[in-house]
Amino acid sequence: MEETPGFDHPSDNQNNQLRPNEECSPDMILQEGEEGLPEWRQNMPSWPSPQRFMDYSDMFGHRHGHSEQGQGGWLLVILHLAFQSIGVVYGDIGTSPLYVYPSAFGKGVIKYKEDILGVLSLIVYTITIITLVKYVFIVLLANDNGNGGTFALYSLICRHAKVGMISSQVKDGEQFGAELPKDRPQQQAWRSRLKSALEGSYSAKLLLLLATMLGTSMVIGDGVLTPCISDKIVWISVAILVCLFTFQWLGTDKVGYCFAPIICVWFALIGGIGLYNIFKFDPRVIRAIVNPIYIVHYFKRNGKDGWISLGGIVLAVTGSEALFADVGHFTVRSIQISMCSVTYPSLILAYMGQASFLQHHPDLVSDVFFKSVPGPLYWSMFVLAVLAAVIASQAMISDTSSIIQQSLTLGCFPPVKIIHTSTKYKGQVYIPEINYLLMLACVCVTLGFRTTGRIGNAYGIAVVSVMILTSAFIMLIMILIWKTHMLLVISYLAIVGSVEILYLSSVLYKFYEGGYLPLGFAAALMVIMYVWNDVYRRKYQYELDHKVSPEEIKEIAADPNLCRIPGLAIFYSELVQGAPPIFRHYVENVPSLHSMIVFLSIKSLPIGKVPVEERFLFQRMEPYELNVFGCIVRYGYTDLRYEAEAFERTFVERLVEFAREDLYALEPFDDGGSGRRNRECSVIRASDQARTSGGALELQAHIRDKVDVLEKARLDRVVHLIGETEVVAEKGAGIWKRVLIEYAYNFLKKNVRQNYMILDIPHERMLKIGMTYEL
Repeated sequence: MEETPGFDHPSDNQNNQLRPNEECSPDMILQEGEEGLPEWRQNMPSWPSPQRFMDYSDMFGHRHGHSEQGQGGWLLVILHLAFQSIGVVYGDIGTSPLYVYPSAFGKGVIKYKEDILGVLSLIVYTITIITLVKYVFIVLLANDNGNGGTFALYSLICRHAKVGMISSQVKDGEQFGAELPKDRPQQQAWRSRLKSALEGSYSAKLLLLLATMLGTSMVIGDGVLTPCISDKIVWISVAILVCLFTFQWLGTDKVGYCFAPIICVWFALIGGIGLYNIFKFDPRVIRAIVNPIYIVHYFKRNGKDGWISLGGIVLAVTGSEALFADVGHFTVRSIQISMCSVTYPSLILAYMGQASFLQHHPDLVSDVFFKSVPGPLYWSMFVLAVLAAVIASQAMISDTSSIIQQSLTLGCFPPVKIIHTSTKYKGQVYIPEINYLLMLACVCVTLGFRTTGRIGNAYGIAVVSVMILTSAFIMLIMILIWKTHMLLVISYLAIVGSVEILYLSSVLYKFYEGGYLPLGFAAALMVIMYVWNDVYRRKYQYELDHKVSPEEIKEIAADPNLCRIPGLAIFYSELVQGAPPIFRHYVENVPSLHSMIVFLSIKSLPIGKVPVEERFLFQRMEPYELNVFGCIVRYGYTDLRYEAEAFERTFVERLVEFAREDLYALEPFDDGGSGRRNRECSVIRASDQARTSGGALELQAHIRDKVDVLEKARLDRVVHLIGETEVVAEKGAGIWKRVLIEYAYNFLKKNVRQNYMILDIPHERMLKIGMTYEL
């Protein structure tokens, strides 16, 4: 399992595409743009991301190298992932038959026998419209490089419109070579006006970011509400939950294999029992599926009570968001296959079977699931129900891992250790700190919420709120990115949007009966995300505004009081070009520098492996006599991360090789010097000076001296210099800004994992440099 540094700069994980054996041009210069976007990333060669599904061709499994395995190969991989997804994604929605009917008829009384068909029709059409049509066939296509969730939708929108509150948002089409749909001339005008209105409004940008954080927090809060079967087995559920979280380090791949057979048996049995009950009690319940008029009659008979019952019916689609949030662990096609072939048919049969049973036993609605189970299967279903209800937490755990990883990428969450648990699938990650915090939260909720009624009330608000936020983002994507015809957008709003708003109005009615709990979780997480992101952006902008210019570096080099000491110093920085302000602070207080200095930035790419010979991108910085280099170290998501001794050795070797190739590049070709020697290497040249024959000889001699210095630095001690920055509000700042920066952010920073711990830098060769940023 490989660890990922959890503090990469936003969007660097998404867009640093690398084409193996690609030749790099000397003109690809490292420059930091006004919004933090380096020019070299704009010039990077187009390389289709292994997890990209923006166009329909990718839905057929061409991912993780599937296209290289042939048609039979990728089909087996897709089926393999579809099987795993059953054990990870569908635990939540698969256990909904345990409590939907009791929650819909909250008082345990069915006033009219026809209400059973009305509720069944509502359940079936809700699952079909929300889960199947919306999520499986629309929302899944809006993934961001294979990642799902609210942050993925936000990132996708920000790459096509300048609406991001996060630095380094980039356009999607250029980076990934995606062909966006062409717009009709008559529709282009109003789309452009909408885009301009969003880009020109600070309030709209802030609203989008806050909506993203709210949706993300709601998903986590929703998942924490693990359903319980009854008071009698609550401690058994707690014990199984602890075991479930304890074994998360094995990874989604292995956990999915363990749970998939259980959930498959669960779906087979609830579907089979449902079919048995349909034929045994009342096959005519199929009328509720064919004719939605029963929904209209249901509301006419029950009025306000029917509207309130929607808060229980909506529990039939709990876990739908997991289909999208967990797509990074699997593929679009694998989830579509498992949903359409296993989950959807089983759920529909289960609900129809219960409705058929209630036609003859309406007084047993409060415990209809177990009462409708044939006697010989009762205890088997009881055990499976306990296991399935607890396994439902697996979807939440996988969702949360994906969400936190995306939040880190966008600078919206404090640093945590991310461990990639699979060498084949990028999205399968394990986060130890988050895992154990979630375990504590799930256990507390399981002990505190002992009845499905209270859990249902808490579930409802979180579930529907996330659905509405997702629909809002999807409509923006339809308009700005997919360029969907306006009639289809209006149809989506009229059908899906109206259904979700109706459900939201109902669940809000039970706010004081448990609905406050997910909102409390969401509020706490949202505060953490907002505080961290706001100060993160301020810090990064401060470093951009105060970075050391080349002129200042020349002045430092010319200072006669500056003492040079042997060895190699590595300054770690978020900036991909130039020296961070902490370098100036260091020189002013310690007027000495090592003989070789490198400003190093570590970035993660959305590809499996980066060859060692292509991992380091160097930039020589002027003046040359100071021996200062910039370096970007690129890792794939399955690469072994940062082992100090091996890293230092490889790093110095590549640095020496870079200097030597500078020397070779100055030598003329054998064909008369009409060009330069072609180099197939991943090296970036910082300048392309015009060289005369005399100047070239002098520069060659200079570079030979530099290589000698580098060779000596290989033998000297390597020192790692880490910036230990403290942030304070600038003088004259308001009370809100002071509370945000000096109290909220600093409190979070002191209680989270530090950057040097994530990098595993050896303490005996680490030097922390303290500096205060006035933001």
